[in-house]
Amino acid sequence: MGSENHAAMESVAVVAVPFPAQGHLNQLLHLSLQLASRGVEVDVHYAAPAAHIRQARARVHGWDQEALRSIQFHDLGISSYVSPPPDPTADSPFPSHILPLFDAYITGARAPLAALLHELSASRRRVVVVHDRLNAFADEEAARLPNGEAFGLHCLAASILVGQINAKLLRDNGLAFRGVEHYAPKEFLECARRARPSSKISPGAGILTNTCRALEGEFVDVVAEHVAADGKKIFAIGPLNPLLPAIGSKQGKKRHECLDWLDKQPPASVLYVSFGTTSSLRAEQIEELAAALRGSKQRFIWVLRDADRGDIFAEGAGVSRHEKLLSEFTKDTEGTGLVITGWAPQLEILANGATAAFMSHCGWNSTVESLSHGKPILAWPMHCDQPWDAELVCNYLKAGILVRPWEKHGEVIAAKAIQEVIEEAMLSDKGVAMQRRAMMLGDAVRASVADGGSSRKDLDDFIAYITR
Repeated sequence: MGSENHAAMESVAVVAVPFPAQGHLNQLLHLSLQLASRGVEVDVHYAAPAAHIRQARARVHGWDQEALRSIQFHDLGISSYVSPPPDPTADSPFPSHILPLFDAYITGARAPLAALLHELSASRRRVVVVHDRLNAFADEEAARLPNGEAFGLHCLAASILVGQINAKLLRDNGLAFRGVEHYAPKEFLECARRARPSSKISPGAGILTNTCRALEGEFVDVVAEHVAADGKKIFAIGPLNPLLPAIGSKQGKKRHECLDWLDKQPPASVLYVSFGTTSSLRAEQIEELAAALRGSKQRFIWVLRDADRGDIFAEGAGVSRHEKLLSEFTKDTEGTGLVITGWAPQLEILANGATAAFMSHCGWNSTVESLSHGKPILAWPMHCDQPWDAELVCNYLKAGILVRPWEKHGEVIAAKAIQEVIEEAMLSDKGVAMQRRAMMLGDAVRASVADGGSSRKDLDDFIAYITR
């Protein structure tokens, strides 16, 4: 018993504290799994409300159940909140229906986190809190510990931080930069300000970013120079998502039926369509998109689902409103395409050699997952950081084509306009060049996480730093 206590005292606890939205939960779970898989002297903890731990675990791709056992999960009990369905007809595409969850989280998560950190601090050499940058309270609680330190995980593109530091640099690259605040409603910005009142890029010991030098090298350098002035570091350790081989691994789980269909399609022939977990298209827009997919005669996999509720396990949360459209559309496109209304195995779809391109809302997770598997993006940004990600992919990385500019979010885009973009991406010389460019980027991204790559080195440096 004595030796066990001694071993615990020698160890370092890493506590991951995600913000409770899918893209944020996912990145910190991937990072936690990577740290736990290294077998170094860290024990990894993941702290979130119970429903969001369940959500993150249920949806994680690229890892088996055994890997999940290497992390200790802790419920940050928060008060109950309303979890209404999304409103596809709302003026703004922002998912305002999840604001009650964010509110309850910001108000309630601090006390249970403080108790957990206090308990770990008593029996560990060091407690390292890795928190979503939106969670300022986690940084503040780490600072109260005699042996605590905190790192913020920036879950968005590093270039967004450059917009905060020196937006002229982005404009000099021919990029139209507007801050995230331009694309989010007032209520969310107030909520975010309460969550993170400081405008400092790194209040703690430094920041981690889910990006790599292959995608954003010059921007990472600008941020590094900025935080170094305060004696802090940035570790560009992305992509955090696993990089799957071109034929998806079975991972001991029953394979999703779409993957068997995908395996039978010709190379680079399928368009993958998905708008993430925070977007709901209007009924009229869904009909126009369906007509475009039908008219283009291209093979496709379309994930047709509404935005997540605050609690995805709440009663009625899994019900699809698209049954009528689906039965007709599925008949019309039989053999050419598949529609998925549940949770789709996105990483495995993107890794598959039959997938040619990804029509996406350009959330940062989806953007990095697509580019890390060498797939170009048909960009349809909805809110927050997504219009910037679309700008970065289309005009800086040259690995995407814009379907609809954000400024037209109040309009229904006609089938003809969508079909033209699909045909340009899938059939034209420009589309072929874009696919080649994305494949080259994919190779560079994969090299960055391999031995000797910049992201692998930054992760090694981070682990060496926290276990010093």
